[in-house]
Amino acid sequence: MSTTQSERLRELLEPLVTSKELDLEEIEVTPAGKRRVLRIVVDSDEGVLLDTCAELSREISDLLDARDTMGEGEYVLEVTSPGADRPLTEHRHYVRATGRLVNFKLAGGGELTARILKTDDEGLDLEVPGVKGRKPTARRLAFDEIDKARVEIEFNRRNSAAGAEGAEDAKAEEA
Repeated sequence: MSTTQSERLRELLEPLVTSKELDLEEIEVTPAGKRRVLRIVVDSDEGVLLDTCAELSREISDLLDARDTMGEGEYVLEVTSPGADRPLTEHRHYVRATGRLVNFKLAGGGELTARILKTDDEGLDLEVPGVKGRKPTARRLAFDEIDKARVEIEFNRRNSAAGAEGAEDAKAEEA
């Protein structure tokens, strides 16, 4: 049974990443001129600090140097956390996005922008913002109704507790 390079890399790197209490979200190998770029995306419920990415990058580099997983040729290693606007594809992504405003592309067509209030195994409890002075409304959305979902970046959120948290998140992302 043949395995792809990404599968072999995941098999090699996942134990190291999970030992740091991180999730291995993505592995991507792309050509860049005469070299390749190996991009490793990690995340956790608490987010990922720049120092954690740097430490993990050194450990991954040492591990790859000790094995022949990348084969011949030069490559650039990039260890990063997902961007703020990355797609939500796993249950844990929705849990981590609780309190955030999310744009949903619905499976039956249409679009919805709402704040995630709660996530369970079947779906999401949402708050749909009111339009033109109207009050927000509650809505339940099952996972099978979601085609795509992406966190919306908010710069001027008025909710005090969540707004302070969002401001901290924005500052951390800028760093």
